[in-house]
Amino acid sequence: MTAACVMLVAAEPSGDALGAGLAAALRERLGEGVRFVGVGGPLMAAQGVDSPFDISGLSVLGVTDALRAYPAVLRAARRTADIAARERPDVAVLIDSWGFNLRVARRLRRLAPRPRLIKFVAPQVWATRPGRARTLARAVDRLLTIHAFDAPLFEAEGLATTFVGNPVLDKDLSGADPHRLFATLGIAEDSPVLLILPGSRRGEVDRLLPPFEDAAGLLKAERPELSIVVAAADAVAESVRQRVEAWRTSAFVVQGEAARIDAMKAATAALACSGTVTTELALCGAPMVVAYRLGALTHAVVKRLIRTPYITLFNIAAGRFVAPEFVQERCSGPALAQALAALLDDPAVRAGQIEAQFASLDLMRGGVTDPSGAAADAVIDELGRARKG
Repeated sequence: MTAACVMLVAAEPSGDALGAGLAAALRERLGEGVRFVGVGGPLMAAQGVDSPFDISGLSVLGVTDALRAYPAVLRAARRTADIAARERPDVAVLIDSWGFNLRVARRLRRLAPRPRLIKFVAPQVWATRPGRARTLARAVDRLLTIHAFDAPLFEAEGLATTFVGNPVLDKDLSGADPHRLFATLGIAEDSPVLLILPGSRRGEVDRLLPPFEDAAGLLKAERPELSIVVAAADAVAESVRQRVEAWRTSAFVVQGEAARIDAMKAATAALACSGTVTTELALCGAPMVVAYRLGALTHAVVKRLIRTPYITLFNIAAGRFVAPEFVQERCSGPALAQALAALLDDPAVRAGQIEAQFASLDLMRGGVTDPSGAAADAVIDELGRARKG
C-alpha cells in the first residue's frame, strides 16, 4: 500500500510548532507509511514539511493589519489549495489561523477527490463570535481542540470534536539553564531580572513596546540593580532590536528558543504579550503580568463581541485573575510598573502566583499526558476513514 499523504497547513509561529509536534508523532506511529506536504515554518520543515512559500507575512491580527494583508492571504490560500490538487492528500490538517485556514478549507472542499478536513485548534468562540462554531462545522469534518471547554460548543453544531490537550503543556524544558543566560549576558547571579516578551507579530510589537519601555524605565529608576532582558521572536527580531537599542533604559535582547527558555527560567518576573508564551512562562515557574493592545478599529469591534473577562488561558481555566491583565487603555507604563513592582519586591507574592499558575496548568491538562500523540491518533483515525472511501 502506498504511504498515506497528510497535508499540514500552518500560517504563524505557534501553528508551526503545533504542526511540527504532530508531524513527529505521526512519523513515530507510521514510520515510512506517511509522507507530508503543506505549508509551514522552519520547525515543520525540520519534520519534512517543505513549504513552497514564506508564512511570515500571514501572521496578522486586527482589522487594519488584516485588510493590508488580505491580498497576500488570498494568494497564499490559492497556492495552498494548488498543493492539495497536485499532491492529493488523504487528510488535510489546518492548524490555528482562523481566517486563513477557513479560506483554505473552502477551497479544499471543492477538490475531487476531497481530503478529509481537520481543524487543529478551535476558534475562540468561548470568548467572542459564537457563530464561528456553526461556520466551522460546515467547513471541516473534525475538530481537534486543545481546550476541554471547547468541545460542547462545537458538538452542539454537529461537528465531531476531540479534546487532545495542549502540546505546549507537554514541552520539554529540561534543557533550560538560567546560569547560561547570566554568563552569556554578564549578569550577576543574584541580580533581579525583568523579562519582557513583546509578541511575535509586527502589530503587537508596535503597540506594546512603548508602554513596556515606559514600565521598564520606571522600574529601573527605582531599582538600579534590575537587569532587563527582552526576548525577541524570530519573525520580529530585527525590529525589536532596533527599537530596544533606542531605549533610554539599557536592556539586553536575546533571540532563539534556547535563549528564550533560559530567560524564562532566570526571570524574577515577566511582562508578556498575551498568547502561548504566557503558558510557557507558567511552565517555567515565572510569575508574570500580561498585557495586550489592539488597534483602535479592531478594539471598537471586539469590545462589542467579547464574552469573557480573561485573555490568559490559565486565568480562564482558574476562573480568576491568577496573573494580572492589562488590556487596551489599562496597558500603560505606570500601571504595568506598579503590578510588576509587587512581584519584583515581594518573594511571597511571587511564590503565591507561581503556585496558582501551576494549579491552573493542571486544570488545563485535563488528564492528557501526550497532546501531540493524541492529535496524531485522531489524524490516523481520519486517515482510516479516508482510505475506506
